Amino acid sequence: MSDLRDLYQEVILDHSRRPRNFRRLNHANHRADGYNALCGDRITVYLQVEDGHIKDITFDGSGCAISKASASMMTAALKGKTIEEAQALFDKFHRMVTGESDSEVGPVNLGKLAAFAGICDYPSRVKCASLAWHTVHAALEDKNEVVSTE
Repeated sequence: MSDLRDLYQEVILDHSRRPRNFRRLNHANHRADGYNALCGDRITVYLQVEDGHIKDITFDGSGCAISKASASMMTAALKGKTIEEAQALFDKFHRMVTGESDSEVGPVNLGKLAAFAGICDYPSRVKCASLAWHTVHAALEDKNEVVSTE
């Protein structure tokens, strides 16, 4: 089990150091801002949605390693998905990081996102891991307020 935790930690560190899709998306037709007061994380998520599919998704901002890695991995996981698939993935990820037991939540169904499975053991870090996800949810619903983890 220690080897798996080490691997997950390396995946998180890699995405934190070299975040994927970390840039503004000039042709975005959805966007939202998020803020985690506890850690100081700030994020903006940009989406290009066409015909019910996420054609492109990016983010920018600043934050802790967990927040940045989660945003990076989220953008990679959601690109090309339908809005419904994105919502389902949001729900599974949220249940996993909050420690809610569900037979559908697991490494097989979440792929690399399973690296965040241990976050539920650190309640103060759940907000860091879930900020980008709540922000993309708000962007898809065209909410015009800053998403807060408080």
